[in-house]
Amino acid sequence: MSVEQAAGVGSEALEVWIDQDLCTGDGICVQYAPEVFELDIDGLAYVKSGEDELLQAKGATTPVPLPLLTDVVDSAKECPGECIHVRRVSDKVEMFGPDAE
Repeated sequence: MSVEQAAGVGSEALEVWIDQDLCTGDGICVQYAPEVFELDIDGLAYVKSGEDELLQAKGATTPVPLPLLTDVVDSAKECPGECIHVRRVSDKVEMFGPDAE
């Protein structure tokens, strides 16, 4: 699915999470979308809340702001650890990332 198709889903809210067990700490996600991702002191990437708070709980998700959708999707596509998952909030179907169809 292309970013345009995902954006065309309408009001379908998307969320993103990182599997830290697979994170290589390259920081590509932070380069693409620093508003959404951050490297912690442990060298791994985490998602951030809308209030810029680092979410370190395993499987923590954060909403994908529509203006940053392309950057977040590019992060998932370029991630060498294939650990970034973008999914629909409504049914948890992965739209972008290693488990997307």
